Amino acid sequence: MIGRIRGFLVHKQPPDILVEVGGVGYELQVPMTTLFRLPELGAEVTLVTHFVVRDDAQLLYGFIDENDRALFRELIKVNGVGPKLGLTILSGMDASSFARCVQRDDISSLVALPGVGKKTAERLLVEMRDKMQGWFAHGAAGAGDDGVGNVATPAPDMVADAEGALIALGYKPAEASKMVAAVHDDSVADSEDLIRRALKSVVKA
Repeated sequence: MIGRIRGFLVHKQPPDILVEVGGVGYELQVPMTTLFRLPELGAEVTLVTHFVVRDDAQLLYGFIDENDRALFRELIKVNGVGPKLGLTILSGMDASSFARCVQRDDISSLVALPGVGKKTAERLLVEMRDKMQGWFAHGAAGAGDDGVGNVATPAPDMVADAEGALIALGYKPAEASKMVAAVHDDSVADSEDLIRRALKSVVKA
């Protein structure tokens, strides 16, 4: 099992990244809360990982924060929540924000995420409550509202990149387009900034 990876960040196409380790490139999927904190391309990065082996694929998920990986592992144990939905949840909120949702029985913030219906949100609140006691007591380390690391050079079409990333997370094309259009203005730095603003406009955890 691959539990940690350290190498050079050579590609970012949300939610996928490529990390080169000793001449070998490892493809990882990361939540947006991790992507926003990655260094610029070419820099060294260390991620904790979760390795999933399926009949048709071997998938590696990366997290810059161990609390986010711990939450991801608990989420995928919940009935009806697989790795893809776990990644989507952690793209909309970090571990501490999710803990606050559970503590407040905040169904609306969970339902705002793609793929999370009311029944799934209710199941998450019930099944995760006991598992989140440590977060309630001590808080979870994670990215703050502006916890964004250095970012890569803006893509030629940041709107298309942002919409593509949101679609990859499970939003419908029309939803992704609407989310991006609502927050896109001249102050947006790049596609990652645009994705972050779009996600924050939907989830207020």
